[in-house]
Amino acid sequence: MEQSGTSTLLRGAVQDLATNVASALRGGGHGPVAGDAVAAGAGDGLMVAAARVLGADLMLPHILFGTPPAPGELAVFREAVEAHPPSAGAAPTVRWSHWAMRRTLGRLTSPLGEPHAGAGDPAGAEPEAAWLDLAPWQTLTHQLSVLAALAVPGDDCAVARAARRRPVDVARGFVRAVRRRDWGQAAGAGRWLALLDGVPATLGLEAGLEFVDLMGGSDPRVALQVRAAGLMRTGSLAGRP
Repeated sequence: MEQSGTSTLLRGAVQDLATNVASALRGGGHGPVAGDAVAAGAGDGLMVAAARVLGADLMLPHILFGTPPAPGELAVFREAVEAHPPSAGAAPTVRWSHWAMRRTLGRLTSPLGEPHAGAGDPAGAEPEAAWLDLAPWQTLTHQLSVLAALAVPGDDCAVARAARRRPVDVARGFVRAVRRRDWGQAAGAGRWLALLDGVPATLGLEAGLEFVDLMGGSDPRVALQVRAAGLMRTGSLAGRP
């Protein structure tokens, strides 16, 4: 019973964080993405765990719009990175999610604001991603949706390169997710498609994303992904036309 209660609290905390991030994306990156209570929560196990679940997307408004995070927000994010490293036998998606958080932390704390994941630090090396090239398109789409936080304009990594090699497969996966009413997977795949060249024009991505937002946008994590995809499609970001 206690474990169930903790899981419920964690889900609620993650949803609250995602709601604030989606709101900050709508507001051009202004305002605290973690909220005052969470920003004051460095050392709070629940808040740090929630930040770890949301991952690099907790800082997405600051990355996309070039706004500085509040010190409290950055402290929570840093603690989430340092307190929850992946185990030696962790799944590839877990290792990549952690890598994305390390890269984002480095980008936010680098004097030049440049993305890095610990240059010269073996722990910051990219995980292996060859398995994505061999994955069926259904599996590829699922894995990319889990790793949607890596879909950021101008950033490069092995996962992004794998996605760029298979835009038609990702488009097929997006359609499949919509038909299955898997709005989370559809939103994550749509965010990748917003960055990829070679997406079939017949897909109708803009209308598809609007439909996903209509049907699944009450889930703040879906709303976050759809909003991010829309911003990347229109180029309405800091330093972009």
